[in-house]
Amino acid sequence: IGVGLVGFGLFFILFGMLLYFDSVLLAFGNILFLSGLVFIIGFKRTFTFFFQRPKLKGTSFFFGGVLIVLMRWPILGMLLEAYGFITLFR
Repeated sequence: IGVGLVGFGLFFILFGMLLYFDSVLLAFGNILFLSGLVFIIGFKRTFTFFFQRPKLKGTSFFFGGVLIVLMRWPILGMLLEAYGFITLFR
């Protein structure tokens, strides 16, 4: 179930970007991606991954970008998410 949710999340994010940053598709993709991540590695491990002290900057940018996308500012939100994603996984 988790791999399917992550796959559909990535599909909706890419499809939302292809349709000139459609905020509904991007928000739906973000929600599916994060819920799939929780299904794959579990709630506790997901929480501990995102909220480690060295990764708080990336986490704040990533979740801030998700929040901005949900508030219907998709381009700014995706830029913040991308920066947060890069700083989380470097």
